[in-house]
Amino acid sequence: MTTPETDPLTGIWRDLAGQEPAVTVLRRAVADPALMTHAWLITGPPGSGRSTAARAFAAALQCPSGGCGECRECHTAYEGSHADVDLVSTEGLQIKVDQARELVQLAARAPSVGRYRVIVIEDADRLNDYSGNGLLKAIEEPSPRTVWLLCAPSVEDVLITLRSRSRQVRLRTPPAASVAQLLTRRDGIEAPMALYAARAAQSHIGQARRLARDEGARIRRHQVVGLAGRITGVGEAVGAAADLMAIAEEEKQAALTERNASERERLVLTLGADPAARTQPPHIRAQLSALEREQKTRATRFTRDVIDRTLIDLLSVYRDALVSSAGGGVELVNQDNAALVGQVARAFSPAGLLGAMDAIGLARERIAANVPPLLALEAMAISLQLPR
Repeated sequence: MTTPETDPLTGIWRDLAGQEPAVTVLRRAVADPALMTHAWLITGPPGSGRSTAARAFAAALQCPSGGCGECRECHTAYEGSHADVDLVSTEGLQIKVDQARELVQLAARAPSVGRYRVIVIEDADRLNDYSGNGLLKAIEEPSPRTVWLLCAPSVEDVLITLRSRSRQVRLRTPPAASVAQLLTRRDGIEAPMALYAARAAQSHIGQARRLARDEGARIRRHQVVGLAGRITGVGEAVGAAADLMAIAEEEKQAALTERNASERERLVLTLGADPAARTQPPHIRAQLSALEREQKTRATRFTRDVIDRTLIDLLSVYRDALVSSAGGGVELVNQDNAALVGQVARAFSPAGLLGAMDAIGLARERIAANVPPLLALEAMAISLQLPR
């Protein structure tokens, strides 16, 4: 018989590449009520599988077999359609207090068909002081058989009042080989492409899948990393910042334009109006204005996320150059672009490479703090000029 200790990544847990230690903890809690607690905080770097782990845990808590991955309870809980499992995420910049109050009311209800009522907050780092404190009492004094699963990149990203009342489970960055094996098994991607994508995405499972399946995404990444070898002056730096913004805008348009139009049409039809009409009645215009505000907030977050991802790609070049110049036996992220890595390694001293990495990190922090992205990118790019 398979046990958590011998083979943790089976059943509902099979998509958690490289996370055997964390899965073992969660599986033991499912199997032994004495190890179960009412609130969990699942943390890990982007792409490590935080939401996947939380969904799998929720499914295992409802499954009669503890997470077989085949039964109706597993499928519905994992997908968020189970009556006693609620998946909460936001496409905005924050989770608002009104939504937190709704969750408190939900948490007070007894489970209707399952063993637990499970509430998964996939973006617990987006709880602000008001919404986070709104949840505090419900998490501090939980209803019987209610389980909270909070997900965030790190413990420090969650309000201290919440994390101090939660049991912490930390995911790690999975090995690129494990991510490649997952892409091949789950998505049918050929092994060489899967391994390239896993390395280029720095083991971010979602981004690796996207790179492996989308040629446009691979082209845009190639353009981003290529900037490291082109910034030779202030003019080129300003141009590079503009290029990064253009790449983000292109990806935003590709991802959101059709979706926004579809949402608008669906709303108008639901309200019983004609989507092709040039003007709409006042009550419909009010609904459309609310939808447009939501879409604008989503676009802002999406643009920030895309820019942050491109900066991580750019950072990988300087990281590889530092590893190369140090002569370490560490695997390069950009093995397919060794010539560029060598060029950057020869141009910068080790201190210069660290300075470039710091400049990229500072740009990410500034954008997260609402500095206009183009200004932050221009300041960063000026710091990345190749030494003459």
